[in-house]
Amino acid sequence: MSKEQLVRWLFFIGGLLVLALGISLTIKGKMFGIGPWDVLHYGLYLQMGLTVGTWSIIVGLLILMMTALITKELPKTGAWLNMLLIGVFIDLFLYLLPDVNTMLGQMAIYVMGVVILGYGIGLYVSADFGAGPRDSLMLLLVEKTGWSVKWVRNGMEIMVFLLGWLLGGPIGIGTLFIALCLGAVVDVSLPQCKKMLYLCLAKMNAKSLSHS
Repeated sequence: MSKEQLVRWLFFIGGLLVLALGISLTIKGKMFGIGPWDVLHYGLYLQMGLTVGTWSIIVGLLILMMTALITKELPKTGAWLNMLLIGVFIDLFLYLLPDVNTMLGQMAIYVMGVVILGYGIGLYVSADFGAGPRDSLMLLLVEKTGWSVKWVRNGMEIMVFLLGWLLGGPIGIGTLFIALCLGAVVDVSLPQCKKMLYLCLAKMNAKSLSHS
């Protein structure tokens, strides 16, 4: 493995860790509702047991298998790691983070969670190791239908949101807040994370040249 690949893997794994922390914080602040996919995972947890992270992995695995059957191609390594590690990290953080019972406290950790979630996406996407299961399905549907990313993504999230709501998952103003604000956070975080990655690679290359 080259040094550049190592740096990119650090950004990728670190991004998944930060992403899972953000998701876990929004779940801890679930008084305001959580993101559409997490509503589904939480609803499945309420109805069938296991853990939220385990359901994240199971749903991700089913999506990867369905995508692989349609494309007749095995998913990339990044997609498998995305599916597995986010679920593991979510359960880890939900175990470690304390419960917050006041409305003000839940509001604070919820907003913090959305911002952290956005930066986690920026970090792992900047590594350029491929999309996760849900984004892979979205891109496949865009390709097959010719519809815009916006309509496909919104359609997917509405469907999983409704299913999660029927299963008893927590919804509220925060669900809308994530839908409206997460994209804005990623618009800021992604260029910053890409710049940080390029600076790290440039410094590493400069150091290698100075020693040669």
